[in-house]
Amino acid sequence: MKYIFILLLAAMPVLLSSCGQPAAEAPAMLARLDSLQKRLDMAYRPGLGEFMSGIQVHHEKLWFAGKFGNWDLAGFEVGEIRESITDIQNYCQDRPEIQYLPMIHAPLDSLDKDISRKNSKQFTADFQLLTNTCNTCHQVSKHAFNVIAIPQTPPFSNQVFQPIGKQ
Repeated sequence: MKYIFILLLAAMPVLLSSCGQPAAEAPAMLARLDSLQKRLDMAYRPGLGEFMSGIQVHHEKLWFAGKFGNWDLAGFEVGEIRESITDIQNYCQDRPEIQYLPMIHAPLDSLDKDISRKNSKQFTADFQLLTNTCNTCHQVSKHAFNVIAIPQTPPFSNQVFQPIGKQ
């Protein structure tokens, strides 16, 4: 439905300008509309796997930010995970797995509180809850083969996870 609205909006100038045109030009306009629809159909749209890979990177970075007490970075990474979840709900509506996504909100809410309180001990417990929730979601969505764990090494060697001034 969204694509049809965009298509009609894009075609509006052509349609309005043709109100006084001969009927012979109608096939050309329809061909143009068909061409626009084909372009919309072929537009790149990330798949669920791309979004999940991004979440996995943010999960890793969140762990090391919290482990080193870089609360600003940790808060940023929780926001990035939330943004990815929203993107999944917007762009992957055809995937049945997304019905289970709401289970991730409670662990993210808990991590937000831990980060705002700079509570390392509770952060560790709630990060484990987040990780377990990811695995539960994978299990109920028939992706149990995809097991997430607490990271052992930073995902990038070119990023500092300690807060500024504490390197």
